Amino acid sequence: QVQLVESGGGLVQAGGSLRLSCAASGRTFSNYVMGWFRQTPGKERDFVAAISWRGSNTNYADSVKGRFTISRDNAKNTVYLQMNSLKPEDTAVYYCAARSGSILYSLRREYDYWGQGTQVTVSS
Repeated sequence: QVQLVESGGGLVQAGGSLRLSCAASGRTFSNYVMGWFRQTPGKERDFVAAISWRGSNTNYADSVKGRFTISRDNAKNTVYLQMNSLKPEDTAVYYCAARSGSILYSLRREYDYWGQGTQVTVSS
C-alpha cells in the first residue's frame, strides 16, 4: 500500500503560480511512477503530468506543456507540480497518483494509488 497526501492548493489570480506537493508513505516511493491528474465537477479525471522513478523522464498533457513542471525528491518521498502562468481553465481538484512499473501512462486506470485531492482555483 502507498498513502498519498496532497497539499499546496488554493486561490490564485490568472497568470500566477502555485506549487503542489504530494507526500507518500508506505512502500518504497522510488519504485513508483508518479502522476498528477485533475478533475472538475461532472467531468472525467484528466491526466496532467507523470514522472519516472528517478525523475529523468516526464510526460505532460498538451494543455499544460511549457507552464507546468513535475519533479520528485525520493529522499523526501515527495512529488511536486510547479504550475506557472495559471489560467481560469486550470481550476480543478488536483490528484496525486502512483503506479508500479516504468511506463508513464496518462490513463487513469493505470494508476493504483490516489490521494484525496487538493483544490486549485484560478480567478480571472
